[in-house]
Amino acid sequence: MRPQDVIRKKRDGEHLSRKEIDFFIDGVTHEQIADYQVSALLMAIYLNGMNQAEQQSLTEAMLNSGTILDFTDIGKPKADKHSTGGVGDKTSLIIAPLVAACGVCVPMISGRGLGHTGGTLDKLESIPGYRVNLSITEFRHVLERVGYVMNGQTGEIAPADKKLYALRDATATVESIPLIVASIISKKGAAGLDAMVIDVKVGNGAFMRNEARAESLAHALVSTGNSCGIRTRALLTDMNQPLGRTVGNAIEVRECLDLLRGDVHEAARPVLDLSVELSAHMLVLSGLESSLAGARARLQRALDSGAALECLRRNIEAQGGEPRVCDEPERFLTLAEGSVKIESPRPGFITRVNTTEVGHAIAAIGGGRIRIEDEIDASVGFITEAKIGDEVGPTRLIGRVLCNDTTKGQEAAARIRGAYEVGDEPPAKPVLVKEVINE
Repeated sequence: MRPQDVIRKKRDGEHLSRKEIDFFIDGVTHEQIADYQVSALLMAIYLNGMNQAEQQSLTEAMLNSGTILDFTDIGKPKADKHSTGGVGDKTSLIIAPLVAACGVCVPMISGRGLGHTGGTLDKLESIPGYRVNLSITEFRHVLERVGYVMNGQTGEIAPADKKLYALRDATATVESIPLIVASIISKKGAAGLDAMVIDVKVGNGAFMRNEARAESLAHALVSTGNSCGIRTRALLTDMNQPLGRTVGNAIEVRECLDLLRGDVHEAARPVLDLSVELSAHMLVLSGLESSLAGARARLQRALDSGAALECLRRNIEAQGGEPRVCDEPERFLTLAEGSVKIESPRPGFITRVNTTEVGHAIAAIGGGRIRIEDEIDASVGFITEAKIGDEVGPTRLIGRVLCNDTTKGQEAAARIRGAYEVGDEPPAKPVLVKEVINE
């Protein structure tokens, strides 16, 4: 078998066999196939798609390209949540300790931010000392001790995905649904999961802006996850404005700590509501609750009792971080000293937000990455004072930018001001959860 034969077959719109896919992924893993040939196949898949059999074969080949973690000796159901990414999306920081406090084991492998989207690992690293590069032995130790662990992808887990992911970005094939599905499910499957809930973002701040395309992705993720033996469910959720009140790294961790401590600012409520909803589905899929209503009640008890916050504290300590951040976030999560107000261009109601532009504006002042090698400034960010449908004017700002460079802060504030459209009449408030997909 030759790589060019596999490329030609997919280029011509034919279906690849499991043997052909296994051959190609094995060649990628062991660096026996040239990058230009891998790139050619990626583009052929982007242009011609894959059927369900190909999709499953690709996912399983990538999943089996490295170590598959085995936590069967831990006597709890294993579950995780994955988000396709957005602006201000910080729910993982709440979901992991909340679900773990309810009895689910959560081996969470997370990613970094790139472009306009934030990354869970970058947010966690704003906590002094917090480590996200644990070895597999350390990973297991924290999981057994705390109930959940949050780590980056290691070289042993789905190494084929690591190679393909880098080339997808370079070859403009990131949006390919089969490649997205194989990437997500292979990484999550390698973590030894029983169940998984996927938050598929849709809207102008998401990678999938079109709702029909987002729904197609959700169905493909659920179908492939289930076929790989992971009980999988997807929720289509809104990303037409930043999720919650903050965008940044340290400032988003502060927002999550406030929510876990019971200090719920109205603008941050969607973060808590979505976290509880995703968590409820995780409890049901894990078999700990038979109904969503029962799961929500159980989760609320974990919040009210402080059990979720205590679980977070133990995780921070176990992963080398400063646990006192849970009690004194303003002391240990440093924010930029500079602040630039964002006034509304006119009195009225916020009708639309260019969410991607907000993300890019904060990335440009150090809050995110334009290139993967860029350094993050965890202290900068954006605090919004108004959401879609809210009234703004002389007495109510759109928000403010936290910055260490006043000139850059003013540039970011101008970009964000231009991203908010103001009209005379309030629009309907966005629906946070648009659809639940089970198959």
